[in-house]
Amino acid sequence: MSRPTIAVGLPAAERGPVLEALGEAGFGTVSLESASDLAAVIEAELPIGLAVLDAGDDRLSFLETGAHERLRLDGIPLLIITDDAHLDSLAASGDLAPEDEVILRPLDAEGLRWRAEAILIRAQTVAGHAEGAVVTRGPIEADWASRTPIIAIFNPKGGVGKTTLATNLSASLVAMGRRVLLVDADTVTGHVPTSLGMEGVVTVVDAWRDELEGGPVQTFDEIAGLHSSGLRVLSLASSPIHTDILEPQRVAAAVTVARRHVDFVVVDLHPSYSPLNRALFDRADRILVPVTPDLPAIRAVAQLRDVADELGMRDRLRLIVNRANSGVAVADVEKAIGIPVYSQIRSDGLLLVKAANEGRTVVEMAPREKITQDFNVLARRILGLPDPEPVKAQLRLFGRTVTARA
Repeated sequence: MSRPTIAVGLPAAERGPVLEALGEAGFGTVSLESASDLAAVIEAELPIGLAVLDAGDDRLSFLETGAHERLRLDGIPLLIITDDAHLDSLAASGDLAPEDEVILRPLDAEGLRWRAEAILIRAQTVAGHAEGAVVTRGPIEADWASRTPIIAIFNPKGGVGKTTLATNLSASLVAMGRRVLLVDADTVTGHVPTSLGMEGVVTVVDAWRDELEGGPVQTFDEIAGLHSSGLRVLSLASSPIHTDILEPQRVAAAVTVARRHVDFVVVDLHPSYSPLNRALFDRADRILVPVTPDLPAIRAVAQLRDVADELGMRDRLRLIVNRANSGVAVADVEKAIGIPVYSQIRSDGLLLVKAANEGRTVVEMAPREKITQDFNVLARRILGLPDPEPVKAQLRLFGRTVTARA
């Protein structure tokens, strides 16, 4: 069962820290920038457990639009933020209900989080996952109906090209003008920063240990390093030792919060069904499953298919055939696993080795190569764009120009 979703309508300077604190506590949130956003959420009958609203002192404030009356009808409590100077007028307005609470500024985001938790416990409000609801996996940007997708890359078998897929898909999205955070969540064998030639990277383990010793509280966006391609890269750990600090739900909540700063979050996972992976599965909007055309890899994905049914995430799986021009035919891979192939990436081992040696992606280093075009096709499909038209080649044959499809 998911935690309740909380609608937050506050000025921008206050809204960000509050969304972050609620997200880290595991709450889904809806960010409201205007009264019309609140009205739209109510109209859509999204599973809201609590509304945090600014009482305001002008006619455009949330409490003066009438939308909060609909919250009353649905039995949704309010946590109202106001100033000491306006407290008396708020109390005299008749807008407060017995289940509501008021917090005076200056606002403490962590304190608000605990007040929200207490209100929800008292109200015994539990919001389950609503079918198709956009708020069941964490914060939403100012336009409440839009969201930054979290894309997980996973296969229970190693050696199938997870990291290659994660880095080059991310690079393709960046090349198409999208802001991307690439998270290396493989705390055992992860080497995303190494493959991208990034040295001295600060990890989440480093940052959270520093926090325990009195250092600053940092978001994933602040911890992440910047690659030469424009891709933001975050590593959870540089060693599989001493990773106990990476509490799965806290990591998953922080990944969810990180969506507010980018257009896509791509997460490279360790090949296991660990508690950390399962927490990230819950937050992922799509799970890309790279599989190589060989029997061990195919069997591993067939097992994943059955596990995904049990975990209720099969509808989010997307099969990516890696090294598609070698081994078992793609059609046979699809038939054996029972999941449609979403996209294919051809083999080009020498180019991948060269890119890794230079600390770059093949997308960045060789934009015209066919393997790069494969990654671009995948990125376009994720963006909902049509596949590009096949490139036409022109040849001179017996003194005539002949156009052929490449």
